[in-house]
Amino acid sequence: MLILLAIVVVFGAIHWWHLRPARPGPGVLAPDAPVQVDLDPDQGTRLVRGDAVLTTRAHFSMTARVLAREDYAHDDLASSVPVDLAMGWGRMSDTSVLNRIEISQSGRFYYWHVEQFPIPQGEIVASSANMHMIPADDGVKRALQRVRPGQVVHVEGFLVDINRRDGRWWHTSLSRTDAGAGACEIIYVESIAVQ
Repeated sequence: MLILLAIVVVFGAIHWWHLRPARPGPGVLAPDAPVQVDLDPDQGTRLVRGDAVLTTRAHFSMTARVLAREDYAHDDLASSVPVDLAMGWGRMSDTSVLNRIEISQSGRFYYWHVEQFPIPQGEIVASSANMHMIPADDGVKRALQRVRPGQVVHVEGFLVDINRRDGRWWHTSLSRTDAGAGACEIIYVESIAVQ
């Protein structure tokens, strides 16, 4: 029993080490908002992934700071979307601002809390988002598995809607200024690289 416990502790420590938060200094690390080019409904491509059909809604690229990450293995989206990344750009990529904002993720949502606003509330909403990440291939999946909070990453891909054969569906947000249920971006990630 002690050997099993030791193995679990060692693997847990290795997992934590690989995903430990990066600690960048102050300053805006990702100044620009994501770039989105909407597709006409007739231009949308349908991609089959297991029991899901992904419909592309917009080309999407961003360079942003990872505010938090949450891995999923057992919920309704896990087979298509193994990880959510909470992302920030503009002043939401600045450590001196983020040190005054408590950030967490749970149940496919991103939460923030402040005692006193370091920047206006509307700027927090418009400069950060929870993003459901669908890896396009095994290489992208491996790259996503290595992404750590605090890192600045560049992502290229498409915003997509998910429709499953069982009738369940999830639609991507197409706005950076929305909040609450339905405000998450669903990204079919073709490439992701740490900057």
